[in-house]
Amino acid sequence: MEFTEWIRGRTDEQLRALVSARPELITPVPAHLEGLASRAASPSAIGRVLDRLDRFTLAVVETLAVRDGPVSKDTLRALVGAALTQSTPASAPGNGRGGNGRNGGSGKKTAAEPALSAALGRLRDLALVYGPDDALELGPGVCKVLDDPAGLGPKAMDAFRHHAPEQLEEMADDVAPGTTGSGKERLAAALAEPGALVESVSPEARGALDQLVWGPPTGRVPNARREVSVASARSPIEELLARGLLAAIGEESVTLPREVGLYLRGGRVHRDLLAVPPPLEGAARDSALADRTAAGQAFSFVRSVEELCERWSVDPPGVLRTGGLGVRDLKRVAGELDVPEWVAALVVEVAHAAGLIASGGGVDGEWLPTSGYDLWRVRSTADRWTTLAGTWLQMDRVPGLVGDRDERDRPLNALHTDLRRSAAPGVRAATLGVLAGAPGLAPGRDCVLERLTWEQPRRRGPLREQLTDFTLREAEQVGVTGLGALSGHGRALIEGGEPAEVLAPLLPEPVDHVLLQADLTAVAPGPLTSELNRWMTLTADVESKGGATVYRFSETSIRRALDAGHGGEELVSMLGRHSATPVPQALSYLVTDVARRHGRIRVGTASAYVRCDDPALLDQITADRRAAALRLRRLAPTVLASRSSRAALVDSLRAMGYAPVAESLDGDVIISQLESRRTEGLAPARAVTSSNGLDPEVAAAAVRALRAGDAAHLARREPVDAPGGQVPRGPATATISALQDAIKQGVRVWIGYLDSQGNATSRILEPARMEGGYLTAYDETRAAVHRFALHRITGVAGL
Repeated sequence: MEFTEWIRGRTDEQLRALVSARPELITPVPAHLEGLASRAASPSAIGRVLDRLDRFTLAVVETLAVRDGPVSKDTLRALVGAALTQSTPASAPGNGRGGNGRNGGSGKKTAAEPALSAALGRLRDLALVYGPDDALELGPGVCKVLDDPAGLGPKAMDAFRHHAPEQLEEMADDVAPGTTGSGKERLAAALAEPGALVESVSPEARGALDQLVWGPPTGRVPNARREVSVASARSPIEELLARGLLAAIGEESVTLPREVGLYLRGGRVHRDLLAVPPPLEGAARDSALADRTAAGQAFSFVRSVEELCERWSVDPPGVLRTGGLGVRDLKRVAGELDVPEWVAALVVEVAHAAGLIASGGGVDGEWLPTSGYDLWRVRSTADRWTTLAGTWLQMDRVPGLVGDRDERDRPLNALHTDLRRSAAPGVRAATLGVLAGAPGLAPGRDCVLERLTWEQPRRRGPLREQLTDFTLREAEQVGVTGLGALSGHGRALIEGGEPAEVLAPLLPEPVDHVLLQADLTAVAPGPLTSELNRWMTLTADVESKGGATVYRFSETSIRRALDAGHGGEELVSMLGRHSATPVPQALSYLVTDVARRHGRIRVGTASAYVRCDDPALLDQITADRRAAALRLRRLAPTVLASRSSRAALVDSLRAMGYAPVAESLDGDVIISQLESRRTEGLAPARAVTSSNGLDPEVAAAAVRALRAGDAAHLARREPVDAPGGQVPRGPATATISALQDAIKQGVRVWIGYLDSQGNATSRILEPARMEGGYLTAYDETRAAVHRFALHRITGVAGL
């Protein structure tokens, strides 16, 4: 059966399953089913779908690939069953006794049956295998995409294609004397049954073959293209080259022909083949405890992102000339958030990918929060976490690479473009999928890697292992997992559910009060509300974090709040309103004393001036030896002038123990706290999508379009000649009216038409519709659908 006809014979439900599992086949939608079959056989499409197969299903494809022609399901079951039971040792075929893979045949068939039927069903759904059970075939192009299927080399005819005909004739005369045909054909026929040739080599040569049996089938030897015969062979490699058991494919490379490899394997195609994924092993976790732990991590991560954006809104770091965030700035972020540097990099990268921070602010650029941060900040904590976790799951940036070096030995900075890895989202989804298959279990790292290798064997490599390690570490920090086990809200995230609804009941309830203590500290008994947390961070310094956060008030922190525009009475009132205990007298005195001294001295621009209503205080300043460097000059009893800048004058007076404030030219107090700054950033990373593949409605619409296009494609008519005689001409109103009547009646018409060069032509049309000054019709003279400009139609005649 031809592949295209097999595709055309699939039901609509089966076609929907195909395009849902392989959405790249309908991007864009082909014109007909023949186009769909052609696209399904393209190397890029086949490579993508093979990358998604598990080890057993891929083994079924490889088994079909190494067999010539259609294969029955019974034969396939026997081949796969031999690998599942693993009853034949790898060295068995070499001794010439029982190397046929038939031991315990019925048991092997029984073991392979359920998994084989499921694998064939999936392969048919993916259009990788087609045909009935008694004649299974691989789809077109699959064999070309598979490199060394099952670790077997090329067929003998392909392995020796670059050898000179004279050399092949000599080799054939040695291994197959008296046969007829070309040298390559005779040699290939001899290698089809290589038992006698294998048995004739020395034990050393046989050992060299054994090293290539289970792949890779290639090796390196010096002077691989040397001319050698069976009689002149002096080394084990020369014995193999002379008999064709090894084929030179380069000056220093050889390969094991597929026929020889299959013989040495005893007829088996694979070994150590598992029909089911390897079991997951690890520590058992209480699901409720794991969920609560993950919820705590989720809350902390959201707060870390919020704190980062708040700090950068008033003190943004610069953008490096090469892009990214400087090493010192990352260290500062780690210190301010009280987290390791890799966690700080994770916070920065997720905030950037979510569109909460972006570069802006000037010529050199600064990293600033975006306007999207203000919208994100007012949402509930559960919704905010869902945005961050979904962004982390889908982003192609890899924060774990921060601090490593690139191929030019340059350090990789946070927010640098070199941190992109296209495989990252897929690895995160696959890793979390493994954890989802083990509820209440925290699998070990090696166990997860073993399962991933079975699920996607074509995607192995050092980068995949590294990305898996990063995923397990970051999932715990973001709050997707708790104690190594996937949480309930994490499962809802990867399955396209409502993680915010699952997470919300587990989050700690924010508190709107603190406990003020006599030693000028305040204890937050839990996570504070966003507004109170922002106010406390401004008014006091964080002394320690943990289950309860300890804040310490000082003259500097109080002055910071006063500089931001808060008054002394307002501070005391806020403390009393948000404290579960009375405001300690020492704290009240501290606030009152700092507020009393705050602003008594005002600094303006002379370059700078000092103004004070108390002349005695100015006398004290001018008499202070430490003020000599300020070069103060008295302009009036209440005014001093200085050549220093206003900022330098304010800092110097504060260092001397005074508490000045800056003053504008109008005499107003300048609030020294920087305003929150924003920039317009890129759109956040796309939201997490469902793991169920293409949307069912899109798949159904695509199948309907394919069916309709295929029907039109099969029913298309050959072009016909236009009638002879003069081209139709007539008034424009009559032309429009005639076309409208033809559309209503569904009849054909003969029109005159001027092309883009002004040449008069005639067409036979089946009009479909008129809109926007154009007529859409089936042109029988061209056997295609076209649009015609109405003003170029010279006239209409009936047929």
